[in-house]
Amino acid sequence: MTNSSERPTTPDIINGIQQVGIGVSDTKAVFNWYRKHLGFDILVFKDEAPAALMKRYTSGEICHRNAYLSLNMLGGGGLEIWQFLSRTPQKPKFPIILGDLGINAMKIRSNDIQKSYDSLRGLELKYLTGINKTVKNGISFYFQDPWDNLVEVVQDRYFFNKTSLSTGGVLGVVIGVSQISESIRFYSDLLGYSILVSDQTLELPLNNTPDTNFGLFRKVVLAHSRPNFGGFGELLGPTQIELLQALDRKPNRIFEDRLWGDLGYIHVCFDVQGMEKLRNRAASLNYPFTVDSAQSFDMGDAAGHFSYVEDPDGTLIEFVETHKVPILKPLGIYLDLKKRNPHKPLPKWMVRTLRFHKVSKDI
Repeated sequence: MTNSSERPTTPDIINGIQQVGIGVSDTKAVFNWYRKHLGFDILVFKDEAPAALMKRYTSGEICHRNAYLSLNMLGGGGLEIWQFLSRTPQKPKFPIILGDLGINAMKIRSNDIQKSYDSLRGLELKYLTGINKTVKNGISFYFQDPWDNLVEVVQDRYFFNKTSLSTGGVLGVVIGVSQISESIRFYSDLLGYSILVSDQTLELPLNNTPDTNFGLFRKVVLAHSRPNFGGFGELLGPTQIELLQALDRKPNRIFEDRLWGDLGYIHVCFDVQGMEKLRNRAASLNYPFTVDSAQSFDMGDAAGHFSYVEDPDGTLIEFVETHKVPILKPLGIYLDLKKRNPHKPLPKWMVRTLRFHKVSKDI
């Protein structure tokens, strides 16, 4: 557990990974699967609206979409399950190979990895590795969800709240990069991931087929250099960024000739305070915002300020400064974060009121 009384070294505050965005063709089906099997059963909001500010990444057109935000109360980031309504979302133009440029996988935490493994093994998934134990990389395994998204389950002791399942929320992401030293600077200088957990050169399987070849990679795992601050930071928990650079081939871009919102991992989103200061700092580091909602956005049940930057390979990084979160929507009860001290985590009892949004059966 981190010491939340410490102060950040930058004028803005990054509390952790709020969510990973997944482009899908059926929001309900994906939400129901992750709710039932991995514990993402807190439906914070579902919203249908045009993505007017994302035209830069949707070929200049305003695309209509449906989005669900779900959380796991064991602790960790959530999922933004995102579906085009105005077009048919497209698959990658080529099979994704480990190290391709973009988000290769998300990492979720587990408090009992054997229990998590046994539960997923019973689902007869298309791809499920064995549990891998190493000194440098800890204990983990990979699986592919029914929509071909690669997920790593990582043994991790952190928890916010005990739940009925052993799996928690998002612990981090695996990102394919072209020049790892440049990517380290981006994630360290802008996002504060400056603790080097490991740096290895190793062989890894390129994909999930039984007869796959192996490739040579440089793998760097970074952790955040600051404690979790303010708001929902204690729910989100500690996080990692894993960077993978293919050393023996030229990687493809996962979203080559496709739109943001098409199938697969579309972004990783960080929960922040101090968006104005973050905008100025990002510009000074030559990573300017490419999308900025200015003062506020409204997603029906929630409101805040969001922006995007691109990492050196064009992978989309979202920042969200949350202003309002529904607690009991029928009674008009919302949590106003704009009036709170951004350095101080919300009381646990208050964060636990998100359980009013728990979904116990398929929708």
